Amino acid sequence: METFSDYKQTMESLSRRAALIIQQEKPGMDRISVLKQILGMIDLTTLNGDDTNEKVEALCRQGLSYFQGNDGIPNVAAICVYPVFASTVHHALKGSDIKAACVAGAFPSGQSPLNIRIEEVKYAVDHGADEIDMVISRGRLIGGDEEFISDEVRLIKEACGEKHLKVILETGELKTVELIRKAAALSILAGADFIKTSTGKISPAATHEAFVIMLDTVKEYFEKTGKMTGLKPAGGISEPDEAINYYLLVKNILGEAWLTPKLFRIGASRLVGKIYKEILENG
Repeated sequence: METFSDYKQTMESLSRRAALIIQQEKPGMDRISVLKQILGMIDLTTLNGDDTNEKVEALCRQGLSYFQGNDGIPNVAAICVYPVFASTVHHALKGSDIKAACVAGAFPSGQSPLNIRIEEVKYAVDHGADEIDMVISRGRLIGGDEEFISDEVRLIKEACGEKHLKVILETGELKTVELIRKAAALSILAGADFIKTSTGKISPAATHEAFVIMLDTVKEYFEKTGKMTGLKPAGGISEPDEAINYYLLVKNILGEAWLTPKLFRIGASRLVGKIYKEILENG
């Protein structure tokens, strides 16, 4: 694939490598300082069929409630919802630095005609979304249609205009090192601002192995082009320790320049309260 080299890794080697990085990095870190950073990198999310305007407004109030500037406690990075709530979130967050994010483009399956998916993205943007989280057509990639993946990411990025596009690979359905690497590379080349592990709707969701593949792909692209692509692990990350693991993988493989909400996010719902509680109790 143009720009990217052959990727000679196995899931076993990736697992060992991730475990070693975490084992080496964790003991010397300032845990509370790291948790404060992570809090500011979270996309606080609700993506349920029973979501209502009232529930989404309450989530926005929750997201706005953490900031304590004197103690270095930041706001979350974004509130992430379905497109029908884009306007609700946009208005609820007005005047804050929290972004309104929407999953769009036939989330979570991607199994709708591309023109309809594009219209949903445009709807979300028109109604106030600052960021779009799309999902690629995994079935097309598994079937070998790489051109379709490139086209859908490119066209949805065009529909986003200046808004940021996070491309969900749904690595738990791709399963192999080769397919995850291919999905990451195709998405980056087609214009993704971020690549994201999972929708959170299947198991496994985020894994260390898939995330390392994505980190390596982002690093190689940066070294060859100078372009910094963001990353977002999401799905099943509900404990502070696990969030720290992903933070440390980013720090070790890409460096501290990526440890900013502009380039690193974690998709979560239950995680936020646990991190905030630990900061208050131990900060």
